[in-house]
Amino acid sequence: MTRRPLVAVLDYGSGNVHSAVKALDAAGADARLTSDRGLVMDADGLLVPGVGAFEAVMTALRASRGDELIDRRLAGGRPVLGICVGMQVMFERGVERGTDTEGLGEWPGTVDRLDAPVLPHMGWNTVSAGEGSSLFRGLEDERFYFVHSYGAREWDLDVQPPFPAPVLTWATHGTPFLAAVENGPLAATQFHPEKSGAAGIRLLSNWIDGLGAATL
Repeated sequence: MTRRPLVAVLDYGSGNVHSAVKALDAAGADARLTSDRGLVMDADGLLVPGVGAFEAVMTALRASRGDELIDRRLAGGRPVLGICVGMQVMFERGVERGTDTEGLGEWPGTVDRLDAPVLPHMGWNTVSAGEGSSLFRGLEDERFYFVHSYGAREWDLDVQPPFPAPVLTWATHGTPFLAAVENGPLAATQFHPEKSGAAGIRLLSNWIDGLGAATL
């Protein structure tokens, strides 16, 4: 008999978390919204949601010491998935409305305003999944739901063997930007899987499958 993988949804004051919990449950996880440090560390996977401004999300993460939990999990090779601003804060810096904010620094680079005639980028868009992607397995022709005006437009991390190269997935709104990154235990999406219908549930299921369901 197998159990559903336990996924902690980090509760640090970000909005729109309940839809993420429901989507994870639908995708096959035992999802729990929590700020309990022990549960966050022991869970099979951690989802980091994020809506609003880069600076506000970083302030809330640091106030709740969520930044420490994310770093400790990744240092131990424990899976983490960031969504929307939860992806953006994984980079070194965010520049938004003239404010330059230090991010978590898991990846080099800067998140800044998209170069597009219409912002925010809101609605459904296609993505170009990177070769060997686990997140987008079986989803190569699907569309996903975006709501953002800022993003990472470059990738600067140079990974040397024997470590596997990160899988980068791109989308275009005005100019190309990173729609998703898969980099060892850390994965993230700029779009909202929980708002992306069946395709989003399938993507979350792909991530959950990678957590490795334990047997009882």
